[in-house]
Amino acid sequence: MVEESDNMRKPSIIVHGGAGTWPDKDDVEAAAGAKRAAEIGWSILQAGGSALDAVEKATNYLEDHPLYDAGRGSFLNELGEVEMDALITDGTTLNFGAVAAVKHVQHPISLARLVMTETEYAFFAGEGADMLAQKLGMPVVPNIAFVTEQMYKEFIERTGGHIHIPSLGTVGAVAIDSEGHMASATSTGGRRDKPKGRVGDTPIFGAGGYADDRYGAASATGIGEHAMRTLLCRYVIDRIAEGATAQEAATQAAYYVDGFFNPSNLGIIIVDKYGNLGAMHTTPKMPIGWIDEDGIAHGSMGGSIHGLE
Repeated sequence: MVEESDNMRKPSIIVHGGAGTWPDKDDVEAAAGAKRAAEIGWSILQAGGSALDAVEKATNYLEDHPLYDAGRGSFLNELGEVEMDALITDGTTLNFGAVAAVKHVQHPISLARLVMTETEYAFFAGEGADMLAQKLGMPVVPNIAFVTEQMYKEFIERTGGHIHIPSLGTVGAVAIDSEGHMASATSTGGRRDKPKGRVGDTPIFGAGGYADDRYGAASATGIGEHAMRTLLCRYVIDRIAEGATAQEAATQAAYYVDGFFNPSNLGIIIVDKYGNLGAMHTTPKMPIGWIDEDGIAHGSMGGSIHGLE
């Protein structure tokens, strides 16, 4: 790779729709949704917008899409409720905003950003996070609004022990803007049938997401306990700091986590300070959407740990 000087940084964005065992019937729609989210973020970057705006709006689209495990379409917990987590990170300041176990916010990633920008704190959880949303003027909705007909049907059938539903995952986006600033966003409904109150890696700074303008930004997906124990996103950014390319760092992360947990069932997307992209997943599939160097949008269901395929 030919390294570029800092004043040659180029805007870039990549998004993911969750590492997991996606059913074949959803491949086209899942890849198309990831591509569309990348296009939404890219349009902001092309207009001179910030990386924070780009990752937030790209993630909002995925939160509203019923196919992904975030926002509307989130998995239900053991009680049949939706509890959502989100994290947004600012690579310029190393600041972040996080929320966990929110039940009434349409866009958890937007609440996470308000936590970062409108409060002196970094992390709100449960009822307190929903109360903060109201205080900050965000619309709140009944929890049932996040439960799709398909999710309800699967919950009823699954709790009766009749079927097994493939595991999907978290959504996220990472970007660098024309000023060289980087950001990550990660949002999820968590694991299917999780115990009430369980929180995974998504809102944990360094595990579910991380950004540092000096090196790169990352967003993770998959089994949260594995990502938390290895601080997955911080791990890949440390590899970039040591000289790895974005894709090399992603691949190294796959082998690193597999060394502790096999199967690791994780995925990650990365952008470095030059706008280079990387992706890996150790699950059968992971929807990803990205914009190439010619400004062309792509969507894919991924390819093991081989990156952008």
